[in-house]
Amino acid sequence: MNIKDTARLTFRFLGREDAALFLDLDSDPEVMRYINGGKPTTPQAFEEIALPRLYAYRDAQKGWGMFGVFLKESEAFLGWILVRPMDFFSDSPQWDNVELGWRFKQDTWGKGYATEAAKAVMLAVAQQTGVSTFCAIADKDNTGSTNVMKKLGMRYVDTRLHKDPLGDSEVVYYHLELTQR
Repeated sequence: MNIKDTARLTFRFLGREDAALFLDLDSDPEVMRYINGGKPTTPQAFEEIALPRLYAYRDAQKGWGMFGVFLKESEAFLGWILVRPMDFFSDSPQWDNVELGWRFKQDTWGKGYATEAAKAVMLAVAQQTGVSTFCAIADKDNTGSTNVMKKLGMRYVDTRLHKDPLGDSEVVYYHLELTQR
């Protein structure tokens, strides 16, 4: 699946060959603040944990994976948008409920890139059959991410325990139901 360029951004499906981009992004403690308390991702953790997780759900046909977001004018890497079925790493993935996530470099925050990129990805993925809902989760104190959720038209559902093999965490859960086509 290809994501159409926006006025400012281009997109590329990310994989193992993009390790340097992932590691550079995850080296900023502020970027990682609401992910793991601010600890940078090590190359070993990237290889042994992050990549296997990515490749477990990565499916280019369905648009599941991570899309790199690049500034159109300079081709600078800004961050990524994640797409996968909600609760993928559980016993009951929600195949029709697509989770969106994002992580962007700190110097891009507040410029609307995450919202612009997530909207472009949502539009492309919404064309896939079987998707009825988009959702997102975030730490309750991560107002930057919750603001993006609201700008995407998502509505707060509840605060819940998100179970994950890497560790459970309390998150706010937002979703957007697609209208019938």
